[in-house]
Amino acid sequence: MRGGPGQLLAGRYRLTDRPELLRAFAVDERTGESVLLRAIELPALLTAGQDPDEPNPAHGDRLVRRVAAVGSAAPSWHPRLLRGVGAFVEGELLWTVEERPAGQTLADLLAAGPVPPYRAAELAADVVGALRALHEAGLAHGNLTAESVLVCEDGAAMLGGLLAGVAQEALAEDLGGPGGRRRYEVRATLVGPVAERWPLDGGPAGDCWALGVLVQRLVTGRAPYPEGGVPELVTAVRDGRREPSAVCGPLAPLAERLLQPDPTLRPTADAARQELAALLAGAPEPADEERATQAVELKPDAPLVPLRPRRRGAGGRGGRPEVGTEFDGARPGGGRAPRMAPALLGPLLVGGVFLLLVLGIAAVVLFAG
Repeated sequence: MRGGPGQLLAGRYRLTDRPELLRAFAVDERTGESVLLRAIELPALLTAGQDPDEPNPAHGDRLVRRVAAVGSAAPSWHPRLLRGVGAFVEGELLWTVEERPAGQTLADLLAAGPVPPYRAAELAADVVGALRALHEAGLAHGNLTAESVLVCEDGAAMLGGLLAGVAQEALAEDLGGPGGRRRYEVRATLVGPVAERWPLDGGPAGDCWALGVLVQRLVTGRAPYPEGGVPELVTAVRDGRREPSAVCGPLAPLAERLLQPDPTLRPTADAARQELAALLAGAPEPADEERATQAVELKPDAPLVPLRPRRRGAGGRGGRPEVGTEFDGARPGGGRAPRMAPALLGPLLVGGVFLLLVLGIAAVVLFAG
């Protein structure tokens, strides 16, 4: 869409920056809250028998009502569930509106690399708490992805994307019918090759399967299924062809059960929440990884001096060092230190000469008789 900061949508939402592709940040002028706007293109929303060049406004209004009904039924009180504000049609776009506190999405977080397993467990525990609340309200989320989870400034995760997911599924059904090839094609265009969006079944069980995919993505930085394209992804999910969950470390048992093809074998959101709570209760204390892995650094003014190899001798048996074992390079130039002090050389030399003189005189006297 075209536009920029200051533009007003639906007479209520004032854009705060230049919109991205089908997404924009704004301020709700009625409440003063920051919101996220997501859009779906509607140029093909036509009813049977109508002029194909004219879009049907009533069709867009019907989608808005369906999205609004889900938003009204969602438990907005839950602290880990982002509140859906509403939906509206403007031009050829259907917009959904959701509260948006400060933070970054899991997708942005994963751009820097995988998440440690126990941190992934913390994030998953926040998300599964929101899923549990939705399921208890009789709703399924259907749009659990790294893009729909927001990590707030305090480190807590909040689940969003509910209304956007409802709008996409409703549009796929309206354009393609309740099932069949046409719906698959429309949905593939709207959703793309995102593994979490292609469970074998829908409803709460499908949400739990998507949670398993997301957990493995958090720990490894990639989905357990190939995401090169929708046909390849859907075939791999159907055939159960995926990366083993053993790569998830302490989260492997839970991820394995969440990804079971049989929905009756998967844990519910409440069971997954309890298992994550038990895992976190037994988590080790955070280690100072930097201190543990940092090598000992030497100060430039105190270099290490290597020891000379030990010599064996009377005093060096059994590997014990000889008395007086020295450091190479202990004197300037690295020369070996003398074994006798220079001050003693003179007296010893004089004494030696005197001793030779005495011995010579004694020899002369002896031979002279």
